[in-house]
Amino acid sequence: MATDLVPEVVQPAADAPRQAPPGKKSRRARRPVPLWRDLLRYRWLYLLLLPGLAYFLVFKYLPMYGLTIAFKDYVPFLGYSGSEWVGLKHFQELFTGPDFGRLMFNTLLLALLTIVFVFPAPIIVALMLNELRVNVLKRSVQSLIYIPHFLSWTIVASLTYLLFSVDFGVIANWIHGIVGGQKVDYVAQADWFRPLIVLQLLWKQTGWGTIIYLAALAGVDSQLYEAARVDGAGRWRQFWHITLPAIRPTIVVMAILTSGHLMDSGFEQIWLMTTSLNRDVADVFDTFVYYIGITQGSFSYATAVGLFKGVVGVVLIFGSNFLAKRLGQRGLF
Repeated sequence: MATDLVPEVVQPAADAPRQAPPGKKSRRARRPVPLWRDLLRYRWLYLLLLPGLAYFLVFKYLPMYGLTIAFKDYVPFLGYSGSEWVGLKHFQELFTGPDFGRLMFNTLLLALLTIVFVFPAPIIVALMLNELRVNVLKRSVQSLIYIPHFLSWTIVASLTYLLFSVDFGVIANWIHGIVGGQKVDYVAQADWFRPLIVLQLLWKQTGWGTIIYLAALAGVDSQLYEAARVDGAGRWRQFWHITLPAIRPTIVVMAILTSGHLMDSGFEQIWLMTTSLNRDVADVFDTFVYYIGITQGSFSYATAVGLFKGVVGVVLIFGSNFLAKRLGQRGLF
């Protein structure tokens, strides 16, 4: 009677596969997949990847060998290997030269104006467009503000001259008719160079930048707004507690990417807007590299200036990414 209460122990069959205990993987599961088998399985995806890798290899990484001339007195007839090695000579000339302070001030001031006025503009426009409830009006405004992005800087500079020139500028004459007094040549005077640059950036880049933030806003769950309305939250509460937190990671990533271009003022725009009267405030590192390298033939010195600018950009990207993580945000890497 008592023996009937003892559970019967079932012995596994001799040919049954032995199972691994819980929490442990079998040797077959832990065995890594060979690389050649992985490449063979996804061969078409890797084949599609080859053109992109070839582009970056040929046009991005191989030209970096030319940075060695920043440490040499480069002579085109002698080539890279035949030119004399001078070490940090060109960097010392850059840092101790009379142009470094002026170039650094002009570049950083334009970068500061870009951060203050240009960077928040797409965010503000995207938030305003997100509040529009008429889809036809919303799409029409989006299409209109996207168009300037596809115009070249040559056309933008030509339009600026047509609008603000002292002779035939439409806006310049309109301002003169209101204010009176002597006419002001906005495109030639040094005091108006930076405001015009900021206005051009706002007009050309704001609409295109809104695409990223509108895409981030499109991913917000509509049920969050419905729950907030049920709890009695108004439009401002919904904006502050739902909309802004939804695009905060995107803002952080874009800020990190923008920090890498603080020293990059844009050669085409600055070059087209530079005149003999505003050259003192218009000279930045980008235009200075052209003057020194192409006009005067100082290739080594111009390369040193460009290398300095690139190193500063890399440091700013890593620094801003580190700062974002320290503040509790998700960084770029």
